[in-house]
Amino acid sequence: MPAMMKAAIFVEPGRIEIDDKPIPAVGPNDALVRVTTTTICGTDVHILKGEYPVEKGLTIGHEPVGVIEKLGANVQGYTEGQRVIAGAICPSFTSYACQDGCSAQDGGHHSHGYKPMGGWRFGNTIDGAQAEYLLVPDAQANLSPVPDGLTDEQVLMCPDIMSTGFAGAESAGIKIGDSVAIFAQGPIGLCATAGARLRGAGLIIAVDGVDERLEMARQMGADITLDFRKVDVVSEILKLTGGRGVDASIEALGLQSTFESALRVLKPGGTLSSLGVYSGDLTIPLDAFCAGLGDHKIVTSLCPGGKERMRRLMQVIESGRIDLGPMVTHRYPLEQITEAYDLFSHQRDGVLKVAIQAS
Repeated sequence: MPAMMKAAIFVEPGRIEIDDKPIPAVGPNDALVRVTTTTICGTDVHILKGEYPVEKGLTIGHEPVGVIEKLGANVQGYTEGQRVIAGAICPSFTSYACQDGCSAQDGGHHSHGYKPMGGWRFGNTIDGAQAEYLLVPDAQANLSPVPDGLTDEQVLMCPDIMSTGFAGAESAGIKIGDSVAIFAQGPIGLCATAGARLRGAGLIIAVDGVDERLEMARQMGADITLDFRKVDVVSEILKLTGGRGVDASIEALGLQSTFESALRVLKPGGTLSSLGVYSGDLTIPLDAFCAGLGDHKIVTSLCPGGKERMRRLMQVIESGRIDLGPMVTHRYPLEQITEAYDLFSHQRDGVLKVAIQAS
């Protein structure tokens, strides 16, 4: 009988519950990580609500911080007991997609093509991180040692939201001195705001409707915050840019309304960088799209993963360029994760990110 562990399991839409599961067996290319801290992502809430389909019985979660418990025979250059993270996207780096420079769309070892979001395996196609132990596939490519002196909570954002938010700024092609508008200041939008500052934007405008988030946006680098409850955001942004529109807009929520506003504030020739997870069809308004003649770029990003991406993100934190620790507003033990889901999914009590202490 294999040893057992606690894990947060998708039971059915509306129900993610803690249950016992066997601790996974370790294959030659895998690593078993004892999870010390993890968190809940907005995408997990889509899963909880049944808006994003996963298999019943799957362990959820894709943001692990932990300690190597056991290494597969082929995994070199790591030691058991070492503190590590692994990206939410854990590509094989052997697929056509990976070798074509698009590792997030990894089709896997046996695939001859691309698979949309194929690099996102944890809590999607394989058991995820909201558990006492996590099996990391292709560990050589995906385990990234945590620098000494950084806490779990300081690096907790690296596997997903920091990588995603920064990708939004990178995909937007932000240049030094650019004006940027970021729609929604949840965890992803806040990281996009921080990414825009790091890329040298000259004017960063952050939009939300929650006071605590607008305050945090200022901490992360926003020059101006706009509350959509109080102002007509589109006309205000056009006014702030002297009628020119922004060089780049970043959509960080996944709604028609925010996507449309992000397009309406964009200069002709500008880039709309979309990060939101949409749960319905989008419509592109004719006037804002200039009938298709506006030289607009609309780009989407899935958080880059792999150990080099994780190393770079942790280096940004280690150097003090950014501190995402303040985003952790609540802490729960793994046993109480259903309560944490309830808090996070209903956005109560000023919640930004919840640290789940697994061990």
